[in-house]
Amino acid sequence: MAEFDVIIIGAGPGGYVCAIRAAQLGLKVACVEVRGTLGGTCLNVGCIPSKALLNATHQLHEVHENFEKMGLMGANPTVDWAKMLAYKDDVINGNTKGIEFLFKKNKITWLKGWATIPAAGQVKVGDDVHTAKNIVIATGSEPSSLPGVTVDEKIIVTSTGALELSEVPKSMVVIGAGVIGLEMGSVYARLGAQVTVVEYLDAITPGMDAEVAKAFQKILTKQGIKFVLGAAVQGAELAETGAKVSYKLRKDDSAHEIAADVVLVATGRKPYVTGLGLEALGVEMLPRGQIKSDDHFATNIKGLYAIGDAIVGPMLAHKAEDEGMALAEILAGKHGHVNYNVIPGVVYTTPEVASVGATEEQLKEQGRAYKVGKFSFMGNARAKAVFQADGFVKLIADKETDRILGCHIIGPAAGDLIHEVCVAMEFGASAQDLALTCHAHPTYSEAVREAALACGDGAIHA
Repeated sequence: MAEFDVIIIGAGPGGYVCAIRAAQLGLKVACVEVRGTLGGTCLNVGCIPSKALLNATHQLHEVHENFEKMGLMGANPTVDWAKMLAYKDDVINGNTKGIEFLFKKNKITWLKGWATIPAAGQVKVGDDVHTAKNIVIATGSEPSSLPGVTVDEKIIVTSTGALELSEVPKSMVVIGAGVIGLEMGSVYARLGAQVTVVEYLDAITPGMDAEVAKAFQKILTKQGIKFVLGAAVQGAELAETGAKVSYKLRKDDSAHEIAADVVLVATGRKPYVTGLGLEALGVEMLPRGQIKSDDHFATNIKGLYAIGDAIVGPMLAHKAEDEGMALAEILAGKHGHVNYNVIPGVVYTTPEVASVGATEEQLKEQGRAYKVGKFSFMGNARAKAVFQADGFVKLIADKETDRILGCHIIGPAAGDLIHEVCVAMEFGASAQDLALTCHAHPTYSEAVREAALACGDGAIHA
């Protein structure tokens, strides 16, 4: 038996960041992880490997579509799928080993195995029971499925199986037009698969600014991805070759069927808290499977906390990281805080889509007076030079005070550009503050400044 100031269950972005920050603040820390590697879903079977495949296939797209336009001549490369997967695995290994190094550097004990919480202040791993003043649940989430859809991770797969297919399919049906479905759909579309996305709602990317979502769908359609919207999936079953997906169109209840080599189930994720012993412990849960927590991440059990996908909020790695850092500060007697109004979201397709703050739809619902500044990447010299002039920056500010309320970008490097606005919002900046800040030329970020100018007297290059 070992005693710690804090034991964190789960070594994903929330857990490992919480562990490192707590150790930096002088606490004696242990982190429990059942996987053979650290980093959780994000580093092992989520964010990082998917970005590796998105990068590789984007390069392939550039070779086929744009190299000749730039005078780069020669035979087009072919795809060695096994090598591409090996590259992806190398990226994973480099990142997970980096976390292992940080654990050693910060003297964090890695407890390898499955954790249960037999009583308040106790964590059992294997046959060993460890005690802690504080326990943090950071167990993340797992893919959710649909009734009538049985996942085998070979033909009918979740995002995990989609990262390990034995070969590139000729056709793929993606159930769900959210971030995961569109990112993985883009990967296989670039590799030559005919990708069809089946979505229950009448628009893609639920929760995204409607104008951006509409533009995004048009661009993905031009890239060859097909969409069937307003479709309620009834089931997916294995066929002689591949699988069949049956669905009904909500507008007329008509039944349809579509066949594909592979079906990707991308209908969201759900908290993964099975096997921890929470019910026996009396931990209060919410109807959708999250752990109930207060503003300081505390559960109803003294000394037991929860962060990340296990509690309410967007299921984003960086949200979990922020909560991990904030909780570590709280446990060390400081004042940890997360500003949930400034948490960006990114879709890593090409073009990228990024957003932070309120959408127009949300502000209309609130009855809040606002103004919009828009600027198209067609007016951005850098974007045009690299064949990425599709898309725009949309900045939303309060009509009276000019304070920035939100920003939505579809275009090159959107996932990086959004953080200029995040910093501005964190400091309560106005659109004019952004508009009066010098931006280097030629950069994509000039489009953000132009959108801010459009909130006032008007953009220069529009």
